[in-house]
Amino acid sequence: MGAGEKTKQHDKKGIVICISGLAGTGKSTVAKKIARKYGLRYYSGGDALKELAKDEKYAPTGRGWWESPAGLSFLGLRERDHKFDKLVDKKLLSYQKQGNVLLDSWTMPWLVRDGFKIWLLASLEKRAERVAKRDGITKQKALEMLKEKEGKTRAIYKKLYGFDLGEDFKPFDLVLDTDDLDSEEVFDTLCRVIDSMLFK
Repeated sequence: MGAGEKTKQHDKKGIVICISGLAGTGKSTVAKKIARKYGLRYYSGGDALKELAKDEKYAPTGRGWWESPAGLSFLGLRERDHKFDKLVDKKLLSYQKQGNVLLDSWTMPWLVRDGFKIWLLASLEKRAERVAKRDGITKQKALEMLKEKEGKTRAIYKKLYGFDLGEDFKPFDLVLDTDDLDSEEVFDTLCRVIDSMLFK
């Protein structure tokens, strides 16, 4: 291993990247690819919440579960009892302290002091189109489910932490509009920025 490689390995030990974005922005897909490319451990707030949903006798399987009737039912449970979100955030914060991580989360950009924070932006119309295609439903149905899920989720985070999900971009180092980009273009763009800003 050469001196340059040693430096890059050393630098990576403290790396924390947070990637956020509402459903249909391509957040989780690109987050996993970024984690693989840079050798970062990947942790998802959504996956952690699904594990807690299993404890409540839900079966959170398949893409688009959060927008399904069962997913929205569990969201209602989270509205009534914030212990689920608090448990997940506590777990993600413990991973963040280890470094060398990518956190796929809606809350971590506001709760983590350090780290490189990315928000993927897309219009509601475009996101509904993508969710409809992904889940095999009509665009109108996708719109209805997104509005219900995101309205309730915003209320949870506003009450817990005081921020406005999808409206407050202050914590972010980069906000990327994905409306006119495919997943590969989003990945390539983020890699160029990460290479420039984190691994110069």
